[in-house]
Amino acid sequence: MNKELLEALEILEKEKDISKETLLDAIENSLLTAYKNNYDKCDNVKVVIDRDTCEYKIYSEKEVVEEVKDPVLQISIEDAYQYGSNFQVGDIVNVPVDAKNFGRIATQNAKNVILQKIREEERKSLYSQFYEKEKDIVTGIVQRVQGKNLSINLGKVDAILTEKEQVKTERFEPNERIKLYILEVKDGQRGPRIILSRTHPDLVKRLFEAEVIEVHDGTVEIKSIAREAGSRTKIAVWSNNPNVDAVGACVGQNGIRVNAIVEELRGEKIDIINWSESPAVLIENALSPAKVVSVIADNDEKTAEVVVPDYQLSLAIGKEGQNARLAARLTGFKIDIKSETQAKEEEALLDDEEYDVSYEEKDEDNSAYAFDDTESFEEIDDYGVED
Repeated sequence: MNKELLEALEILEKEKDISKETLLDAIENSLLTAYKNNYDKCDNVKVVIDRDTCEYKIYSEKEVVEEVKDPVLQISIEDAYQYGSNFQVGDIVNVPVDAKNFGRIATQNAKNVILQKIREEERKSLYSQFYEKEKDIVTGIVQRVQGKNLSINLGKVDAILTEKEQVKTERFEPNERIKLYILEVKDGQRGPRIILSRTHPDLVKRLFEAEVIEVHDGTVEIKSIAREAGSRTKIAVWSNNPNVDAVGACVGQNGIRVNAIVEELRGEKIDIINWSESPAVLIENALSPAKVVSVIADNDEKTAEVVVPDYQLSLAIGKEGQNARLAARLTGFKIDIKSETQAKEEEALLDDEEYDVSYEEKDEDNSAYAFDDTESFEEIDDYGVED
C-alpha cells in the first residue's frame, strides 16, 4: 500500500509539478481531518510520515488519570500499562490510532482534502509557470471560436485570444499551431487566466530574439519598434560589436531569418534600419526606403523637417501615410515632409517676406505634410498623392 502511495506521489510530482513534500503535508492534514470528523477533536493527535517510504503512524496523546472522564483525551493508568510500565498519573501516552477505524464519511472527507490540495497546488503551479512567461512568446494550438474570441490551447491550460488582440487579416484553422505573445496572466479560481496577443509590437521583437542568435545573446539590440499589425513593422537595431552588422544579422543570408518571421506573421512587411543617437540620421533611416535630401531635427520640441526629392515624396509618405506614420512612432518625432520644390518655394516666400508659411497655416498650393503617431497626412493635389 505504501509503495503504491509512493509511486502515485512521484507520478503526481512529475505530471502536475507538485512537490512530494506538499502532497505529504496534504495527507497529514487529511488524516487529521478524518480523526476530527470521527472523534470531534484533533488537538491531541500527531501524524508521523516517513518521507522516504511513506509509512505513516497516527498517535493520540492522552493524559494518564485515575478516573477517565474524556476517553478521547484521557487514559486510565491500567490501560496505559499496555504501552509501557513506567507511566504515572499525569504522564502523556502516545496511543496508536488505526486509520481503518475511521468511518466512511470521515474517510471520504479526508479524500476530499487531498484532492482539494492537489487542485490548489496545480493551479498555483500553472499560474507560476505562465506568470514567468508573461511578456514572452509561446506556441499555441487553435482550439475553437468563442464568439469573436479564439480559444488557444497552451498545453496544460487554455487561453484567450480576444478580438482586440487579433490581426484583422489573419484567419486560423482548428488545430493550427501559431506563435502568440502573452499579454497578461491573472490568477483565477479555476486556474490562470491568460490573455494572448498577435498584434503587440513585442511579438515581433520576441520572434527576432528566437530567430536571430545575435539578438538573443545581446550582441544586437532592438532599440525601437513600431508596428501596424498585419501590414508593416519598422525596427531600429544597434550592434554592440563593431564587427557585427546589425541589419545584416537580422536579415540573415539571402533573407532567411527575416523571411521566417514574415512567414509567421502571415506576410507582414518588416523594415529593418540602423539605430543612431543622432535624431537626424535616425529619422533619415526611419523613412527608408525613401531617399532624403535633408533633415532638420529639434530634439527639445521633438519635431523634424524633412526634405525629399520630388519623385520620392509619395514613397516617403507611403500608402495612406503609413511609412511616415511608422517613422514618427519609431523615432518619437513629429515629422514634416516636403518635396524639394515645396521647400524652395517656401524659402523664396520667406526671403521676399511676403508670406509666412507655418505648420499651422498652409497655402492652398503649397501644403506641408505633418506626421506624428496620431495624425495622418493631408492630400496634396499638386503631386497626385491620394489620402
